[in-house]
Parts: sequence; C-alpha cells; structure tokens
Amino acid sequence: MGLVNHTLVTHFILLGIPNTDGLQTILFVTFLAFYLCTLLGNLLIFSAILADRRLHTPMYFFLCNLSVLDIGISSISIPKLLANLWAQSRVISLGRCMSQVFFWHFLCSTECLLYTVMAYDRYVAICHPLRYLLIMNWRVCALLAAGTWITSSFHATILTSLTFTLPYCGSNVVDYFFCDIFPVVKLACADTYVIETVSFTNIGVVPMTCFLLILASYICIVYSVLKINSVEGRHKAASTCGSHLAVVTLFFGPCALVYMQPQLSNVLVTPVQIFGNVVTPMLNPAIYTLRNKEVKAALRKLRGGVQRLHVDAVRQLQE
Repeated sequence: MGLVNHTLVTHFILLGIPNTDGLQTILFVTFLAFYLCTLLGNLLIFSAILADRRLHTPMYFFLCNLSVLDIGISSISIPKLLANLWAQSRVISLGRCMSQVFFWHFLCSTECLLYTVMAYDRYVAICHPLRYLLIMNWRVCALLAAGTWITSSFHATILTSLTFTLPYCGSNVVDYFFCDIFPVVKLACADTYVIETVSFTNIGVVPMTCFLLILASYICIVYSVLKINSVEGRHKAASTCGSHLAVVTLFFGPCALVYMQPQLSNVLVTPVQIFGNVVTPMLNPAIYTLRNKEVKAALRKLRGGVQRLHVDAVRQLQE
C-alpha cells in the first residue's frame, strides 16, 4: 500500500469570484461602495429608532435587530473579499475560516427566525389590534428576540462542529469567495455523509418552517384586510406589510437557490450568494425607509439634531 500524506491543514486559500480576471479594481470599488452604504444605512436606521421615542414599539425593536444582523452578515465575507480583490490576499487561517462558517449560519439563521417573529408581530397588529400591546408587551418582545439569537447559536454550533471535526489533510484550496460548509467539506479526507445529511436537513428545515409560518401569518392578514371596509384602512395595512414581504422575498430567494440546490455550478451559485451577502443587507434599510413615513420623520429629526450639534460646536470654537 502506498503512503498517504496526512499533513493537517492549518489554513485555506480562497479562490474568490470565478472569471473575474482584469475586473478586480471595478469589483473592489463596487463592493466597497455597497458595503459602506450597508453600514451607513443600517446605522442610520438603528440610531434614528433609538433617538425617537415614538419608534420605541415592537415593530421597530425588531427592525433594530434586523439592522444589527444586516451589518453582521455583510461584515462576515465582504472585508476578506475586498482584501482578495485589492491585494490578492487569499489565505485565511483555519480559525478565521471556522469563524466565517459559524457566524454566517448564526446570523442568517437568526435573521430567518426574526423575519418569522416580525410576521407574527404584523399578524397580531392587524388581526388583533385591540389586544396588540397586551400580547406584544416588552417582555414577550425581549423573549422572542432573545430566542432567535439563542436558538441560532445552537444551530450554528452544531454545523460548525460537524464541519471542522472532519480531518483536512489534502488540498486546502476552497473554490469560493468565503468559507461555507459545502465548499469546505469537499476538501475533507473522510466520509462527509453525516455533515452533508445534517446540513441539508438542518438548513432545509429551518427556512422551510419559517417560510410556512410567515405564509400562514400573511394568509390570516390578507383575510383580515379584506374584511376592512375603508380603503384607507386597507392601504395602511398593506403598506405596513409591504416592506416586510419585500425583505422576506430578498432573503428566502437566494437562500433557496444556494442551499436547496447544492449541485448548482459556482457560475450560478456565486452571483446569488453575492447578492445575499452584499446587495440584500444594503437594500433592507432603503426598503423600510422609502415605504415608512415614521422612519423618514425620525431620520429628519436625527439629521436636525446632528446639524444643531455641529452649529453649537462651531459657535464654541469661535468664542
């Protein structure tokens, strides 16, 4: 029997986005702009909600959580992708690769559960408006939000542990732009049946369950909206739910394509994954801002406060 090289892998090499030779500078500038817009947009919404007491309601509490998640999700892969494009820095340590896998599935699972909680919040607001504040009190909101984070941490811990307890003793070249389960386990020099089965089951069951719960919530919402007699009341209910439906579609669409169709080629998977990592976190603040008068008012109030602080600082310097 021949000898086999069992040198353990201590780092990985990310190949990045395929078929982009000569486009590195353009892609770097584009992704950097998207990333900065994501940070700015989500920080503005987070700050506006904290600063305006009128927005201290369950819906905007969950929206604050969503802003934090969007910042986190975009920060998992984009900085390393930018380093890859600008300086050809493709090496990633084993520890950082583990961190990417864990935080990617932790934050995405949390966002998936949070969308479900937000759908339930809209269901209670529209179908049971008189009991809304009684049902969605601050204790319930805190428990629901904490539950999404804690449950997702267990979900991500299981997937990450199963992925990196496998031995990696061969190639360390990951044919992807960041560390994710399926590109990484391809490099394992052991049977990957368990991790692949658990991943397909876990990653498939969580989004599907959330999607069905969201769908059930909106069926009840539509039924209640149709019973509203006034056109203004119907328009207000539809406007309230429109933003949430838009971001849910942006989230579950790429998720279904990437994880429910794992045999798709990288040519198709990579653009879809980039859309989920780069574009969606930037669009979420825009969607909620453009369709929400209360958030617009809070942002104007925040801008006015910043301008007053600037004027006061200038006066103090002049004195």
